[in-house]
Amino acid sequence: MSPERIRVASYNVHAGVGTDGTFSPERIASVITELGADVVGLQEVHSGDGSFSMLDTLARATGMHAIAGPTHSRPSHGEFGNALLTRHKVVTVRQLNLAVTGREPRGALDVLLDCGSPLRVMATHLGLRPWERREQVAKLLQALTEDEGREGTATTVLLGDINEWFLWGRPLRRLHKHFRSLPARRTFPAGWPVFALDRIWVKPFSLVRRVQAHRSPAARLASDHLPLIADIGPG
Repeated sequence: MSPERIRVASYNVHAGVGTDGTFSPERIASVITELGADVVGLQEVHSGDGSFSMLDTLARATGMHAIAGPTHSRPSHGEFGNALLTRHKVVTVRQLNLAVTGREPRGALDVLLDCGSPLRVMATHLGLRPWERREQVAKLLQALTEDEGREGTATTVLLGDINEWFLWGRPLRRLHKHFRSLPARRTFPAGWPVFALDRIWVKPFSLVRRVQAHRSPAARLASDHLPLIADIGPG
């Protein structure tokens, strides 16, 4: 059973620092509001245990429920990493460890939502090295395939900053094979986007209605990445 028409988004918020070098969570919140999304996967967000929780600020400003998925802590700012904002009921939450020895810790949030029918959303931020991403994609696909039997009625969305600069890199080929390829929209750098670093995949593929980068003036300023949005649901 598929969910009603909903909008999902992925947004690397660059810790709230815009292309002008200004730290402004309020601008990030304004851009998220512009998206009109029901579910937003966030990367590079501070989520607590420090002097300031950017995630709490975004949740209050948008009226959405926040789920933190930190991958590591920073001494002055506390927990940092992935997060999810949603307007729908949260059923289950788990965190996947995508850490690769010797590299910055990475992970994925794996959340089951009740959107009238089940929606599984996996939000992630992959590493900077090709060999690192290959190992992380293998772990993601293992988690997806192991659980699809148990969660066989759930529509599945994988989204995030994949950090893949090459359109035909091996990690992308493996993800396209599992989900089928969706349009690659350029999202980075925000002021003049050249690279499609941010991606959304949906299974079943037939539910995808539209995928686009959000290119408003505010989005070009608030972070170094543009948000990516996808409308999914029955035709």
